[in-house]
Amino acid sequence: MNILLTGATGYLGSHLARAFLSAGHSVTILKRSFSDLRRLTDVQSSLRMFDLDRNGLEEAFQSASFNAVVHTATCYGRAGEQSWQIFETNAAWPLRLMEMAATAGTGMFMNTDTSLDRYLNFYSLSKKQFSEWGKMFAAQGRIRYVNIELEHFFGPGDDDSKFITHVIKSCVENVPEFRLTAGEQKRDFIYIDDVVAAYTLLLEKAPSLEASFQEYGLGSGEAVTIREVVERVHHLTGSGTILNFGALPYRANEVMESRADISSLTALGWAREVDLIEGLRKTVEIEALKMKGTH
Repeated sequence: MNILLTGATGYLGSHLARAFLSAGHSVTILKRSFSDLRRLTDVQSSLRMFDLDRNGLEEAFQSASFNAVVHTATCYGRAGEQSWQIFETNAAWPLRLMEMAATAGTGMFMNTDTSLDRYLNFYSLSKKQFSEWGKMFAAQGRIRYVNIELEHFFGPGDDDSKFITHVIKSCVENVPEFRLTAGEQKRDFIYIDDVVAAYTLLLEKAPSLEASFQEYGLGSGEAVTIREVVERVHHLTGSGTILNFGALPYRANEVMESRADISSLTALGWAREVDLIEGLRKTVEIEALKMKGTH
């Protein structure tokens, strides 16, 4: 297949770019001229690249006929972005991308959605708003829309702003105190390799299914408390950090349990290969080694 991939310089996108190339697909990525390509160093020469600030979307679609758009670019709002900036990145811009893909006859738009409640924050609201546009496009027969409601994925090399990476680094560095909520909220954690395997499978299977709108929960299908995860990381790192559960309040509209319904994915033949404990162990080992190498 000929794939147009967004967010390829990010954690998830870079893993997908590598996996798609390994599977024999052609991959074109959308980026900016100043994008950091360090996550793609080993495969950079195999990718076609378009700089959005220089060439624009139109040129990308004029350059080739794509079988699928895989959209992973996102704005979490963690860098102080205003509400309109989050909306622009997560809803307005991908709508323009999907419009162009549909006009160009692209067969499928695979979207990375969130499992979070739509009213938790501006990020989740904007993601849910875009998925509704996708449902409308599919209903009109303009494009096959595959919506992936992604749970909390993790793995070595993820951004420091991500919860598990932040916990690991704090524990490895033995920060004196780590302030947390009570940690009773349950989350579904899934290792990056299993996420990539699901995307790769959907790329292969989804086009042959009858429904023009398809939605898949992507997680382990199990929910564990935040406290259990933090305590497991604390144990794996042998950390001396004091875990201060209850020091922080829960967020407004906090979801107390999130768990993926993976029945649609498993029906296609997907199965999780790395359980939570093994995934944490792998991530801790690699992150600890990296951190020792920087000191």
